[in-house]
Amino acid sequence: MRDRLVILPKWRPPLALVIYSLLLTVLALPVLLLAWFRPAAITVKPLSSTELGALAVVLAFTVIIGFVLVRAIKAPLDALVARSREIAADGRDAIRPLESYGTREVATLAQGIFDLASDLVERTDYVRTFATHVSHELKSPLTAIAGAAELLREAESEGEAMTPAQRRRFLDNIVSDARRLDRLLIRLRELAQAEAPVAPGKSELSSAMTVIAARFPDLRVVREGDWSRSVPLPAEAATITLQNLAENALQHGATQLKITIEEGPDALRLRVEDDGSGISPDVADAVFRPFYTTRAAEGGTGMGLRIVEAVLAAHGASIRLDRGHRSGVAFDISMPREA
Repeated sequence: MRDRLVILPKWRPPLALVIYSLLLTVLALPVLLLAWFRPAAITVKPLSSTELGALAVVLAFTVIIGFVLVRAIKAPLDALVARSREIAADGRDAIRPLESYGTREVATLAQGIFDLASDLVERTDYVRTFATHVSHELKSPLTAIAGAAELLREAESEGEAMTPAQRRRFLDNIVSDARRLDRLLIRLRELAQAEAPVAPGKSELSSAMTVIAARFPDLRVVREGDWSRSVPLPAEAATITLQNLAENALQHGATQLKITIEEGPDALRLRVEDDGSGISPDVADAVFRPFYTTRAAEGGTGMGLRIVEAVLAAHGASIRLDRGHRSGVAFDISMPREA
């Protein structure tokens, strides 16, 4: 765990002292200049009541202006500091507007702090939820492995006769659950890599299609649109995206994958369609949720589409499910146009 940044303790002038010192300096300069250029005979003469009154009025206005400035700047800053501590303690419920921001600059600063706090809270909630899912997904195969191993050990220690078929069944279950754990760990590593900050880049999708054709020979790929142009995705990101979508299509019985590149006014769009069994409306909201799968018995991990979403988000792109698609599944990918 990284050490927390601590500002070195040393004397620093408070804001009120800085403002009042500046105002009093501005006030004193004309008085000093006036005294410097006054004739000597007049200089030694005491100030009249009118001059004293004027000086008192100017001094009073200086104090009032200083008070207003201090209140306009310091009070919102103090409130912002208090709110940041409240956010650290209470989380999302404490992210709410201040009663007053005083100046435009303080409002801009507050907006930046609130945006950062919202991102951190969302990230914390995501990590907490993700950790819960991970522990649940890992616990199921681990429990099954432990149960099968315990039964084998009890049969061995108590001298109970276990037929070769029974023994093989328990061992097969252990191997199957161990392989599921391995798949989960691989997917978790892929997701961590997908969510890591990456350098921008661009590539041609034809290189990704070569990988897909080699890995999924039973899937016929149809291309439409301008495939001569590059897309604002590095080759690895493009390959991961199309590879997971192709694998998802095959798992749902698809034999054809249609990929269309479309030029939009503000973005480059990639549409990926298959002719598989499709996605029922009642599970459409959960397709990008980590670990959600309807194929757990066949070894599905429920991580493929989440990895695609994370890879695209890391490059400023997005993906959505076309709910109105009638046959099979269709995904629309939107990527920023190249500069």
